[in-house]
Amino acid sequence: MRIPEGVRKGVNVLLCLVAVVGAGWSGHEIWQVVDARRQIDEACAGLVPAGRVLALSPAGGTITHRSAEEGMTDLGDGLPQDCELFSTEAGEKTGTKTGARLFFTGTVGVLPADRPQVADGPLEDLVDPFGNPTHPPQPLGGGIAGLVTDSGVVVELPCAEGEVNGRPVKALRARAELMTGPPFTVNGQVGAHDRDVLAETAVITANNLADRLGCADRLPDPPQDIPALPEGPVPASRAEGTCSWYREAGFARDSRYPDQVLESRTDDRLWDERCGLVLGDGRAADLYLAEADEHRSLTEPQLPGQWFVSLHTYSGEDAKNVLLTSTGSDEAPEPAEPGGAGRSSEDPIWWASSVCAGRPQIHTMTLALGYATVMASETEKVFRAYVTDVTERRHCTDLVFPKHSDFRAA
Repeated sequence: MRIPEGVRKGVNVLLCLVAVVGAGWSGHEIWQVVDARRQIDEACAGLVPAGRVLALSPAGGTITHRSAEEGMTDLGDGLPQDCELFSTEAGEKTGTKTGARLFFTGTVGVLPADRPQVADGPLEDLVDPFGNPTHPPQPLGGGIAGLVTDSGVVVELPCAEGEVNGRPVKALRARAELMTGPPFTVNGQVGAHDRDVLAETAVITANNLADRLGCADRLPDPPQDIPALPEGPVPASRAEGTCSWYREAGFARDSRYPDQVLESRTDDRLWDERCGLVLGDGRAADLYLAEADEHRSLTEPQLPGQWFVSLHTYSGEDAKNVLLTSTGSDEAPEPAEPGGAGRSSEDPIWWASSVCAGRPQIHTMTLALGYATVMASETEKVFRAYVTDVTERRHCTDLVFPKHSDFRAA
């Protein structure tokens, strides 16, 4: 028998009180837990599991939320929405003068989304420009469409039968994110305990939202002991996930092409699967010196990963609303539409399209400014190899690829 939501919450609170009394907690500590749960439920409209949030490392002391509408979830105002939570422990351990610090954000949204998916631009930072660790997101696994990032977890749940404010939806997403740095992170990412708790929080939040919207499906429990994100970039010779095709094709043997990769494990469930190709500092410097005389306007790369090739595949509802970024302030971003292919009229960004299991796919390639000046015409075969790998792996059809003449620097 399914226990009603209100009853279940009451039972959970009662069990919590019994547990803390049994542990010898003081009246002040009991009140602090009860008030913390109230703050979380109030801020997040009862969607985010308070018990899981309180299990996060920075969730000690007094928990509060914003008093303004921003940072408070109200489904009546439409989606997406988020809620923001503060704790005095996070404030104390990070030296915040006000005594409390933002430590958690929970976000919920639906598809189709009003906000477009924007392709990487030619000035993107694929690698941390200050030399801090870079951790490419990884699939959550466990039969769930989800991504693990260095700060949180986002999951997607099909919802063909649901609606929000009278508008039908096809899927929903929930994100749970830790908003603090050291001492609550390890080498630039959340620790093992918090990573598991954030995954549980995202899944429960998605299932709670599914209850509210009338969705038929629910997500299973997430996997336990989610591994830490590997640091990148790594040498192209070690590519074995979303960039394995690059290693197999041997592009990196040519000194004009990237010698490092930023990749994840492959997972066809993902709405955004990516492969980043980066020229290491030495290779970028050598290529610049070799080309500077011929290309007088070429600027020497100064930062790690400044010359790159960024490749993405957007799937399903996300593929129906992809925009190509524009570095020109007066130019509106251009759409990359399913069934089409081409190049941005402003920037070195190309797109192809296909259909996989009845779902549209948009494949994009972005070249860094400067690198595009030198290599735009030589990256057609890179883009074709990438798209071929994805479409063969996903058994896609109806592939449309840009014309040869589209692969130009400007």
